[in-house]
Amino acid sequence: MPETEICCLGTERGIETRVIPAAGYRLELIAPVPLPRRFSAELLRVPLRLRDAVNSVRRVIEAFEPDVVVGFGGYVSAPAYLAARRAKVPLVVHEGNALPGMANRLGARFCTRHVATSFPNTSLPHARYVGFPIRRAISTLDRAEMRPLARAHFGLEQDRPTLLVTGGSQGAKRINDSVAACAADFAAAGVQVLHVTGPKGSVGASLEGGSAAPYVVVAYVDRMELAYAAADAAVARCGASSVTEMASLGLPAVFVPLPIGNGEQALNARAVVEAGGAVMVSDADFTPEWVRSQVPPMVRDPLRLQQMSRASRSLIRRDADDVLAAMVTVAAGGR
Repeated sequence: MPETEICCLGTERGIETRVIPAAGYRLELIAPVPLPRRFSAELLRVPLRLRDAVNSVRRVIEAFEPDVVVGFGGYVSAPAYLAARRAKVPLVVHEGNALPGMANRLGARFCTRHVATSFPNTSLPHARYVGFPIRRAISTLDRAEMRPLARAHFGLEQDRPTLLVTGGSQGAKRINDSVAACAADFAAAGVQVLHVTGPKGSVGASLEGGSAAPYVVVAYVDRMELAYAAADAAVARCGASSVTEMASLGLPAVFVPLPIGNGEQALNARAVVEAGGAVMVSDADFTPEWVRSQVPPMVRDPLRLQQMSRASRSLIRRDADDVLAAMVTVAAGGR
């Protein structure tokens, strides 16, 4: 609503320092409080750092006077949950991954009514499955209708099978290296590639000079809906947003989970893979040899792609933004 004011919390090291101000929202920065996984001197400093972060959030709450605090996990959420509880401000917790993080496990203990999850089998107290909010440009996208414009936008040919490659906003070296090493194989199969390397990623010099099929390399895409519309299939990490967006659009995918963390990325993609809407391969196994033998045949098989598309599209809901907004409104007392 026009009268709604939004203040975002973030850290100076995050992408939010760029995207939040660009979207026109107020951003307040607090110091991150990472929790070391092993006993160390850093672990002993956590209580003091957490106290300072909570105090920083309390000052924001006192100045901004919010009706509700909404958390999505990460470094800033635990201090925000603690500060909101002390200030008696209602909480809404949304967990993006299939495996909840420590911050949201804490928040769900405080919030008994308004806990939301992105995936149906996420184990979190008091949780309700609402899905992962995605931008309207993607949730309302008609890939077939947008395809001619999207392929022209990226300089792709209109009638070739097309593979989208992305490692997320920061890129993924394993994905970049293994796919780029197979550029000649994709060209020989008549498959064109749209490769999003990430701002710091690269594909080396092996692609210079062109090939029989376009291999378009870009560092970053602001309008991912165009990248999705251009593609017949994708190779990607399994972040919650990637899994949700691709599955909801029925875009067949090869998911390569990030090899670090608690295994949450593999869990994010599991339901889509089990339904037949995607293939999952470990980071270690995603070699040029695997790509060469598996990906071009998949992209060139329209019947298989149709079956994968139908399988994934029915799993993921596209209305999470509306449902979560209604939950926030109720938590705020309807204001």
